[in-house]
Amino acid sequence: MATTRVQLALDVDDIDEATAFYTRLFGVAPHKRRDGYTNFVIADPPLKLVLIENPGAGGGLNHLGVEAETSAQVDGALARFVEAGLQTRVAQQDVCCNAEQHKVFVTAPDVPLGFWEFYAVTDDNPANPEGASTSVCELSCAAGGGEQVSCCG
Repeated sequence: MATTRVQLALDVDDIDEATAFYTRLFGVAPHKRRDGYTNFVIADPPLKLVLIENPGAGGGLNHLGVEAETSAQVDGALARFVEAGLQTRVAQQDVCCNAEQHKVFVTAPDVPLGFWEFYAVTDDNPANPEGASTSVCELSCAAGGGEQVSCCG
């Protein structure tokens, strides 16, 4: 059975300091480092930890998600959400956080930006990591975050 893990995306003031801290805390090296961005794939506890440098907003929650291993899992989750009557938005080739992803946004009350994202990484090193998409970044700006919201990448 393919695995899933909760994704926790945090705004941090200093990406280098935060990366060093979480490396020591979880005992694993970063999976990916880019300018202003780090992510960790942690086996125990199963967690995808994303750090987004956003000076002045450090310590805040950027967004929440669930990382699936396959696009089929995302499609299965979408079918379940639709059957449950949840409001969804699909982004099949989303380029966000320095990766191409197949994802579904689910509108949710009382969470940052008003949604959860369920996604699978389809290309962890795309040729155009800053490409246009319907991403958490675009939705953040559309939700009124403007200058307050750090876009991935």
